[in-house]
Amino acid sequence: MNSQIDLGEPEVLATGLRFPEGPVACDDGSVLLVEIAGERLTRVSADGTVETVAEIPGGPNGAAVGPDGWIWITNNGGSFSYIDLGEILLPGPVPPSWVSGSIQRVDPSSGVVETIYTECNGRPLRSPNDLVFDDQGGFWFTDHGVRLERSSDLTGVFYALADGSSITEVLFPLEAPNGVGLSPAGDRLYVAETHTGRIWQWDVPEPGKAVGSGILAPHGDLLAGLAGHQLLDSLAVDAEGNVCVGTLVNGGITVVSADGSSVQHLPIDDLLVTNIAFGGPDMRKAYVTSSGTGRLLAFDWHCPGLRLNYQC
Repeated sequence: MNSQIDLGEPEVLATGLRFPEGPVACDDGSVLLVEIAGERLTRVSADGTVETVAEIPGGPNGAAVGPDGWIWITNNGGSFSYIDLGEILLPGPVPPSWVSGSIQRVDPSSGVVETIYTECNGRPLRSPNDLVFDDQGGFWFTDHGVRLERSSDLTGVFYALADGSSITEVLFPLEAPNGVGLSPAGDRLYVAETHTGRIWQWDVPEPGKAVGSGILAPHGDLLAGLAGHQLLDSLAVDAEGNVCVGTLVNGGITVVSADGSSVQHLPIDDLLVTNIAFGGPDMRKAYVTSSGTGRLLAFDWHCPGLRLNYQC
């Protein structure tokens, strides 16, 4: 990343969405996304048509295409209430109805929803947030945890198989781990912590293994830490290896070079910019969930994005 990135003006693809997240760019020009507050998986077609693919009770928080062609969902179990201020929708306290979260998958053709994982080693999943598949058919996902009135979870990062046979907590503890992604070669794992504003990285010598040089758990290497009051959300990686993270409070996309030497903030007019995904014929279209204002935006990116494993 040798020069300043200019996002330019966005194309507004959809409005009126109920806290959109987890965008998945499809080759037909449509974008799949979850609406966390709307409790559904939604497709925004290239012509702007918005349709419900599946109703997903709880809090569908992240989405990715699996090796089976189904859409895999991190469901936070409904761990947020929502405060509607008219022009912006804010996540609020954990509601009394929340119990735990899960990993699910959705048949994009029929809308059938199946729950695959609800626990790991006897511990219920708390609030699964984001996920990414590797080229071996397994996936990494974060458990963001919940913040109650006077307590806060310590949670971690998991690796699971798409056949439902194995789930392992690989990294623990982390402070509200949120975005997760893999480097272009698949040999490095990135995780963004929401409240600390930090992006951590680990080497991935084999599927499900994460190794860092840190002395203290979770032994990661710090790629970047943001100054001031900025919170981090979900992320994607582009073909140059830049880590692109949805940024809250200082709304926009934070772009960190692969070696951490460059950090750029690309402002967007929403306090709650939660995620980014890449698609289009040349992978140069960046799709951004502007969650507080309920929009799906599209920008021309300065380089190709990284095509995800199994991208539809």
